[in-house]
Amino acid sequence: MSFRVLHSEGKARLGVLSTAHGDVPTPAFMPVGTRGAVKGVGPHELEAAGASIMLANLYHLSLRPGIEVIEGVGGLHSFCGWPGPILTDSGGYQVFSLSDQRRIDAEGVTFRSHLDGSPVRLTPATVVDMQERMGVDVAMVLDECPPWPVDEEEASAALRRTTNWARLARESWREGPTELFGIVQGSFYPRLRESALEQTVALDFAGYAVGGISVGEERSLGRATVELVAPLLPADKPRYLMGVGTPADLVHGIRWGVDLFDCVMPARHARHGVLFTREGLLRIKNATFSTDERPIDARCSCPACVRLSRAFLRHLICSGEITGQVLATLHNLRFYLDFVADLRQALASGSFEDSAAEIARYYLEAEAKTD
Repeated sequence: MSFRVLHSEGKARLGVLSTAHGDVPTPAFMPVGTRGAVKGVGPHELEAAGASIMLANLYHLSLRPGIEVIEGVGGLHSFCGWPGPILTDSGGYQVFSLSDQRRIDAEGVTFRSHLDGSPVRLTPATVVDMQERMGVDVAMVLDECPPWPVDEEEASAALRRTTNWARLARESWREGPTELFGIVQGSFYPRLRESALEQTVALDFAGYAVGGISVGEERSLGRATVELVAPLLPADKPRYLMGVGTPADLVHGIRWGVDLFDCVMPARHARHGVLFTREGLLRIKNATFSTDERPIDARCSCPACVRLSRAFLRHLICSGEITGQVLATLHNLRFYLDFVADLRQALASGSFEDSAAEIARYYLEAEAKTD
């Protein structure tokens, strides 16, 4: 794997991440295919929407269908039919999201499976091994992501475990097509973040992520942490902001030097009838759209916008018709992927700040209503 910065404007970077399964123009948004697929979206549709890389989740895939099954059919790319690069989360997010079903110790995490209650053990070494066996392009180290609020002493203890796990993961990694990314934790204590950054970078990973954002904190805390950490990460390595992704958040992250993003928001919002457009959020269930013959977004070329009206999509969503959820998901994904492509174009032309202000202008008021 290699990463090249092609152009910069301030701290914002235009680049390309090259992997065994293709190139990723950066900044890039990674659709979340937790179990190997975005809900309701096939790999060909993901390609058509403009995705160049997909994210999947080790914890969920290890439970069903199991790593042995995926390995036996030639790896995750063959199994799910996605030809491009794949990044897998290590299960660290589940340490946060399934806190009532797990136990942490110095060597790793034991979960109680949400499927049948059976024990699931993740350690730094087994997490790396499973991701390598699946043949993914980017593997994340196991980390502990504490919720907010958390006191500094508890956050410091979590950071010590995460740093030790990162070292053990790095030692267990085998050189090959799967590259390993470290994760900078430390909650919202600048001293801890700076310590985490220094120790994680010293392990010389192929790339680095800013983790532990969007875990219950006020937005200002998360953004201040991005501003502190992202610019200090190695300039010649890709930088990944985990699980953060309103349009304005993407603009902010790019402005501070982030290259990769993921978020469930496009697909999750779509399933609830909340659509992203170039004029802000559109809540398609509102009665005002029941006879609206316009497309969702006149400037979008997704299947829904090209052929269907807002009225028809509202009818499908309100009727509980799964087709409506699929079309809404395709639209939101296309919006996000086009949004980041527009920002890349702005970086290439040296007009990022002007374009970012214009592109983001529509979302600020809408986002304020949904925080």
